[in-house]
Amino acid sequence: MAHQALARKYRPRRFADVSTQEHVSETLRRAVAGDRVGHAYLFCGPRGVGKTTLARVLAMALNCPNRGDDGEPCGTCQSCDRIWGGHTALDVIEIDAASNRGVDDARDLRERAMYAPSEPGRHKIYIVDEAHMLTREAWNALLKILEEPPARVVFVFATTEPLKIQQSAAPILSRCQRFDFRRIGVNDIVAQLKRVLEQEGIAAPDDALRMVARKADGGMRDGLSLMDQVLALTGGEADADAVRRVLGLVEEERFLELLDVLREGRHADVFTLVEALLDEGYDLVEFYHGLVDVLRALIRIRLTGEPWTDVREDLRDAFRQRAESFAAGDLVRMLALASELEANGSLRKSADPRLLLEMLLLRFSYLDRTVDLEELLRAVGGAPPAPRGTPTGGGAPTPSRGQSSRPHEAAPAGKASAPAAAPVAAPEPKSAPASPGPKAVPVPEPRAEAVGHAPDAGAAWQRMIQAGGAPTGMGPILRAAKVVEGPDASIHVLVPAGPAYDRLREPAILRQLTATLATHLGRPAPIVVDLVEGAAEPTRITQEKVRQDRLSELIQKEPVLRRAVEELDLELLD
Repeated sequence: MAHQALARKYRPRRFADVSTQEHVSETLRRAVAGDRVGHAYLFCGPRGVGKTTLARVLAMALNCPNRGDDGEPCGTCQSCDRIWGGHTALDVIEIDAASNRGVDDARDLRERAMYAPSEPGRHKIYIVDEAHMLTREAWNALLKILEEPPARVVFVFATTEPLKIQQSAAPILSRCQRFDFRRIGVNDIVAQLKRVLEQEGIAAPDDALRMVARKADGGMRDGLSLMDQVLALTGGEADADAVRRVLGLVEEERFLELLDVLREGRHADVFTLVEALLDEGYDLVEFYHGLVDVLRALIRIRLTGEPWTDVREDLRDAFRQRAESFAAGDLVRMLALASELEANGSLRKSADPRLLLEMLLLRFSYLDRTVDLEELLRAVGGAPPAPRGTPTGGGAPTPSRGQSSRPHEAAPAGKASAPAAAPVAAPEPKSAPASPGPKAVPVPEPRAEAVGHAPDAGAAWQRMIQAGGAPTGMGPILRAAKVVEGPDASIHVLVPAGPAYDRLREPAILRQLTATLATHLGRPAPIVVDLVEGAAEPTRITQEKVRQDRLSELIQKEPVLRRAVEELDLELLD
């Protein structure tokens, strides 16, 4: 008897046997039991998570003569056996849309669906796999029958890329009940692998099963297929070494060695480590994926303190010690650098992945250590770094930029030291341009202690510019402007015609300049923007003038066009 793959041999026969997809299987089971089965379903999800399996179980339940009251098929009758095995059945038709994707295939399916089931009380079920491969014309041919299908006809479309269906045939989505299948967790795959190996009479350690489950990447079918490979290599044994050899995985000790190299700053040993991996036949892409998993695990250990359960028990303490050797910020930066390499796909596309991997590891080894911001500020201020755990809220104030950072430095002779309560006046911070609106910005009261006396308008204007009170990008314009104080206590700003004149007349700019200038002038004063003497009012470029200029340019290039414009009174449109 020919060998049957584990993925086919242990395919579920009942709704309750499908792992992780209870939100789909329970809904379908209740629909069958309550006679509320829809006429069209769309199953979406990654590969190997049970889409086609649940479609077959639904077909088995609808046509099973021994179906229970709870909607579960018996799974053992002749009808269930043929449907479960994917054999030819009169009332259950499976179609591969990848090879039957044209409009003629859709028309043929539509014509066959008009025939009644082979026996009374049965259903005709059409299972269309890889449905996203159907063309737009094929979907259009199926629209009407999906909206008003014949009695006792059910369509089930399975796809891994529902976005393509939404882009090419959006009306299909409103005619189907959509179910999104979840990825199967590592623990669920491990539990299913244990049940399968127990029925096969094979023992396997948990670490070997967990490696297979992680490599399956959320697909039960992939996990069973990988286990088939391992059993074929070992002749019926499943241990961790066999799994590593089949899957090309790198031992955890290699990653511990790499972490030691990075921790100790042994840059040259990066080349030795990569060369040893190649000499032993490891795939560098697999090593990279393992490195990403290790970095993610170290960050989790560093932040939560929980052990890494996916690694061997005897190595958990070693990884915990390595995690404590790095700051969480350094690990995050390493993971970000590694993610950039995967995001653009350069590692798989490169003809020399060794170079890319060596450069990545060298960047890890030369990565600057993270420095606390408080320690950096203390170092800039000249104070020695405070020990960790020292509170910073109630300590002595740090010396300001204008004061000496040396506490015992005496003041120069002949000069009185400034009082502690009156620090050196710092420049006013730049304020963001206010958004124009009907509400006026109130002018703040002038600070007499900052002004001292009432300066003239020009001096106050220059002081405002030097203090950084100009709006963003307008410093050169304001420096070139001429400022004159009017007889009505207003401030006239004279600029030449052009963009500067238009910009200064904006209400938001005027409000900001008025409020800022008042703090330096000692009193509120309205600002009036005028043109310098002898400057003409700027010419306004209108849309009509642009059209006329464009039409004149076209007439010069095409003399024949002039006659048509003059006789037919044509004008240029947008």
